[in-house]
Amino acid sequence: MKPTRLLLIWLGLLLGLNTLLGASVALQVKVPETLHSVAWGLLLALLLLAMLDAARLRRRPSVRVHRKLPGSLALGRWEEVRLSLEHNYPQPLTLLVFDHVPDGLSVDNLPHAIQLRPGERGELGYRVRPLRRGHFSFSHCELLLPSPLGLWSARRWVETHDATRVYPDFARLYGAQLLGVDNWLSQLGVRQHQRRGLGLEFHQLREFREGDSLRQIDWKATARQRTPIAREYQDERDQQIVFMLDCGQRMRSQDDELSHFDHALNACLLLSYVALRQGDAVGLCTFASDTPRYLKPVKGTGQLNFLLNAVYDLNTTRKTADYQAAADQLLARQKRRALVIIVTNLRDEDDEALMTAVKRIGRQHRVLVASLREEVLDRLRQAPVQTLPEALAYSGAIDYLNTRNQLHDRLTAHGLSVLDTLPSDLGATLVTRYLGWKKAGAL
Repeated sequence: MKPTRLLLIWLGLLLGLNTLLGASVALQVKVPETLHSVAWGLLLALLLLAMLDAARLRRRPSVRVHRKLPGSLALGRWEEVRLSLEHNYPQPLTLLVFDHVPDGLSVDNLPHAIQLRPGERGELGYRVRPLRRGHFSFSHCELLLPSPLGLWSARRWVETHDATRVYPDFARLYGAQLLGVDNWLSQLGVRQHQRRGLGLEFHQLREFREGDSLRQIDWKATARQRTPIAREYQDERDQQIVFMLDCGQRMRSQDDELSHFDHALNACLLLSYVALRQGDAVGLCTFASDTPRYLKPVKGTGQLNFLLNAVYDLNTTRKTADYQAAADQLLARQKRRALVIIVTNLRDEDDEALMTAVKRIGRQHRVLVASLREEVLDRLRQAPVQTLPEALAYSGAIDYLNTRNQLHDRLTAHGLSVLDTLPSDLGATLVTRYLGWKKAGAL
């Protein structure tokens, strides 16, 4: 509890008046005795009123607070939180409200002042923006409650327990349904290649059309109908995709607001969304994490929710990626042939270990290694060089990139597919490669 500005002003005025009266006595200036009595009486009355007001404030019940919190938030996106307040006081009440937001959420428009009328409920809103994923609990809301006479204000903590989850940025995934997948993918820069050959899944019979290949003609159906009948094919469905996600120390790099790991999660969810709509099954396994997680490949749009719940609280560690152990874990669980996408950040020291692990996986599965490249390397490579420190930074970046590219070339020479991409471009690049392989029947 602390005094308000009103109490301090009155106290200052009365103390100033008594000081002047005391100075007049010291200077032997004649002042009516009644003025001394009035000044001391006013000061005593103010002190009594302040004590009474403080006692009434202590007995004053707290305002009731209810928080309306979204059940889930998307990483990096602003969302509104609403607070409703009400009281049973006979007079209007002006409050200063501050909701205690957990660490990891940035907040806007707090503290917030609101006036509550007797018997009415007031509402206010503020915005939060998640800076990291996970589970967040809101425990209490802080109020600055004024006394009945306005001489004191007290801080009250109102218990309001709520919780929410912060997921990867899934909002654009569900928003894509409104735009259409093809239009949305083209906006992201995804290029869909034309199909080469017809070694895909049979769909239906239909009348022969101009431009169809002679190999599409079903001669038995043509003989029965006495008109050319062609087979129509569709992209093969019921294939399986498994993401092997590196949760080690290299994925902790951060070029913007999102870490490389968060970019990787967004890209995996983006490709999962596209693949599930294509009729394929999607699964996930992690390595270099505190507790390895495995989600077996399953078809259906509901699998995206399982993926979100499996990774929303997944964080990076300071462990080094063990590709051999990751390969053992995958091969022990994934028996059916699948497209295995390894999302990591390759370094030159990974040559032998990664090569051995990927070759083992490649005997049974189609493997794609997605290697994330730090944006700062591209900036150093393209920046003008004018000073010795800039020359040293440029040389170091070029040497690192050359060594990294040599590793990628060695993997490619052994028949392995490698994507070298920036974290922000990973999603569109993965979808482009997946759709290209699917159209070509190469999965």
